[in-house]
Amino acid sequence: MKDVLVIGGGIAGIQASLDLAEMGIQVHLVEKSPSIGGRMAQLDKTFPTNDCSTCILSPKMVDCARHPKITIHTLAEVQAVDGEAGDFTAQVLKRPRYVDEHACTACGDCAKVCPIVRPDEFQMGLSTRRAIYIPFPQAIPQAYLSDPADCLGKDPIACGRCIRACQKGCIDFDMTETVIELAVGAIVVAVGMETFDPVALSEYGYTRYPDVITGIEFERLICASGPSGGHLIRLTDRKEPSVIGFIQCVGSRSLKYQRFCSSVCCMHATKEAILAREHLPDVKSYIFYTDLRASGKGFRQYIDRAQKEYDVEYIRSRVAQIEENEDGRLVFHYEDENSRPQQMVVDLAVLATSLIPGPGVAILSRLLGLELDEYGFFRTNPFSPTDTTREGVFTCGCCRGPSDIPQSVAQASGAAARAAQYVMEIKDIEE
Repeated sequence: MKDVLVIGGGIAGIQASLDLAEMGIQVHLVEKSPSIGGRMAQLDKTFPTNDCSTCILSPKMVDCARHPKITIHTLAEVQAVDGEAGDFTAQVLKRPRYVDEHACTACGDCAKVCPIVRPDEFQMGLSTRRAIYIPFPQAIPQAYLSDPADCLGKDPIACGRCIRACQKGCIDFDMTETVIELAVGAIVVAVGMETFDPVALSEYGYTRYPDVITGIEFERLICASGPSGGHLIRLTDRKEPSVIGFIQCVGSRSLKYQRFCSSVCCMHATKEAILAREHLPDVKSYIFYTDLRASGKGFRQYIDRAQKEYDVEYIRSRVAQIEENEDGRLVFHYEDENSRPQQMVVDLAVLATSLIPGPGVAILSRLLGLELDEYGFFRTNPFSPTDTTREGVFTCGCCRGPSDIPQSVAQASGAAARAAQYVMEIKDIEE
């Protein structure tokens, strides 16, 4: 029986790996970042049930780490793939962690003495980390790593404080890149997506006005493990907002940027408006939308609940511009349903940015010889929606198109089932 290569360690890649491993298939899970978990690890809750995102994801991450049939390769990227379905050879470049991940106990002594402070990527730059750090508390592998771009190095004259602080001697700055060669029978691609950078839309003032934030930044602000400890605040004065405006379709459904609908934004904003009201009982939320997309099970009822129980108001209009008034509050300029110009003053603006293909999609399309669709996602077979244009290579999750978490998980199980057909010995039961 051949192994299977899973590229991408988000919720889709994790689910595909677990399904394959439970079938008795050896899995190599390759993730370019220091930990598996992906974008779901940054979310506070999931819609439409408002279940804790980490409570769902963390057990699956731990199962991945402990499963004897799954080998996790973090800080790793696929460099080349040769062969054909049933007999692929993949070369994987693994970057050094500079910390022995098997010996590290994540005690944090090294980070306490590190003098270098950098923006924390997991917290969307809303807080800081050290040059030696752990990505987030539930990270897998549960080990620190040193960022070579920031670290002063092992020279005791320059620094070397982390080496002296680590009682177990886990830190090794002599680690080098290694290339791993894997023989696999099938490949599952689950590299996820990125979010559109709203800086290009200068009319919204993102980065110019600190209280204009993205949906992911809102998730970190409202999360108990976030930079504000779960207290929803304005970034300018750290006061609680009384009015929040959510702007949909930022970068999507646009002739200039992305023509497609990102699918999940309406429900994502609805969830965030509900969470805001749960944190701040007096807050008022307005959602400015183009069309409401609520096609999933229980989605329409979720919106009705937001309106009736949480006083969320939906306004069918596109905000044309955001300005800051003399009080430091934000002014939305928009048109009502009768095309009359209107203004609304809010304390916090949340942009629902488009879900776009990440750079890994284009790179892997060249390495694996896969076709992309007109939007830059992996092209799939309409009658077998996890099959790519190359036999033996399958895809799931947001790299094949915008998807919510249940859709990504379902696609992952489908991709795992298809991959298993290429590596398992199937006996003919016909007489």
